[in-house]
Amino acid sequence: MIPARASIRELAKGLRSKQFSAVELTKQCLDAVKQDPLNAFITVNDAALEEARLADQRIGSGDPDPLIGIPLAVKDVLMTRGLRTTAASRMLADFIPSYTATAVERLTERGMVILGKTNCDEFAMGSSNENSAFGPVKNPHDASRVPGGSSGGSAVAVAAGYAPVSLGTDTGGSVRLPAALCGVIGFRPTYGRISRYGLISMASSFDQVGIFSRNAEDCALLLEAMAGFDRRDATSSREAVLRYRDDMRQPVRLLTIGIPKEYVEDDTGIGADLVRRARAEYEQMPNVKLVDVSLPHSSYGLATYYICVSSEISANLARYDGLRYGYREEGAATLEELYRANRTNGLGQEPKRRILLGTYALSAGYFDKYYAQASKVRRLILQDFEKAFQRVDLLLSPTSPTPAFKLGERLSDPLLMYLSDLYTVGASLAGLPAVSYPAGTVDDLPVGLQLTGPAWSEARLLQAIEYLKPIS
Repeated sequence: MIPARASIRELAKGLRSKQFSAVELTKQCLDAVKQDPLNAFITVNDAALEEARLADQRIGSGDPDPLIGIPLAVKDVLMTRGLRTTAASRMLADFIPSYTATAVERLTERGMVILGKTNCDEFAMGSSNENSAFGPVKNPHDASRVPGGSSGGSAVAVAAGYAPVSLGTDTGGSVRLPAALCGVIGFRPTYGRISRYGLISMASSFDQVGIFSRNAEDCALLLEAMAGFDRRDATSSREAVLRYRDDMRQPVRLLTIGIPKEYVEDDTGIGADLVRRARAEYEQMPNVKLVDVSLPHSSYGLATYYICVSSEISANLARYDGLRYGYREEGAATLEELYRANRTNGLGQEPKRRILLGTYALSAGYFDKYYAQASKVRRLILQDFEKAFQRVDLLLSPTSPTPAFKLGERLSDPLLMYLSDLYTVGASLAGLPAVSYPAGTVDDLPVGLQLTGPAWSEARLLQAIEYLKPIS
């Protein structure tokens, strides 16, 4: 039996020592996926075993790349040529892309094997992974609870041992939140670090491809492979790609961590207690200094985020009209009737809600009152972070205000659902890198802590979670 929760380093060693083949490893993962009781996958890749066979050939020829033959789960908002990509929506239930997202392409070129496409909230809109046309995803630690969203399927794939690593996307916390609720690492890089080409857009100035893993080194390997400029994505950065795995192994000389007082003083959930537990442990560690800081505009973060994001959703989802591709109703007498029927029946409640909110915020007479003001506050939030990073290397906060809640518990209260993103939207608004890592349990359920860094500090973040390790 191949270890289900082995690291990439361990799996690569086993592949090269012929303890098992890529085909055998992939088959074991596929068997687990096909028996999945948690609804983590929407589509299984029928070509996975062939991809694994080709990986075995590369390994046999002496190719030393550690990613060759490693299984990968991919969130179903990233295009995969010839493999159904639905965005968990009825609108795209039968959509087969003609090209592959750059992030996925760079990993498959390195020899990784796609197991399939993971379930998510429809068009990545949600904090619980209950807003999917293919049914909710369940938490592997308690199947009566949510895994977090929107990348819940990708988090579950890693937490349940179906795949060693997976890809998600993070707009306002959609990688970090499910990572916390499922007990794994969830990494969001700096905006522009990984190409968004081939990502089904939700909010174009926020969306970033993110990584789920069980250790920092695996995360570093995937980040290094995917990062870098892409001429097909105007928002991708030319910032130099570092050797993240090597850099994270450098000795920690001094790590100054700031704790925003707003995240502790105003907390009514588990956040303040988590931070206190972390402070008690980290203060005893060598080369770690904790400093209290302030993010004075953080209380406006949620409102700012949902105005800005909903406005971008309103524009991005206008393309889903059922005329060129996607769900299409029959029998409409006029173009207006066709539009209405396609969008009414092809889109779920949460996309409709956010389209309406965004359209309202952008409408004549309200643009200056809502969207323009939110854009100004977004800049102030970035300035708060920049000022804090003049004093500290990284910022520590909770990831989620609560452990995983019951399925259905918040579906009737969108505002309560949006509060799940309380601690994660700040980094998204500022375009900063952030990572959620396991922080023990509360009521026997996993919880996470979040570290946020200045732009392009990915190596420092990975080094920090490797050094700090999960708190008890």
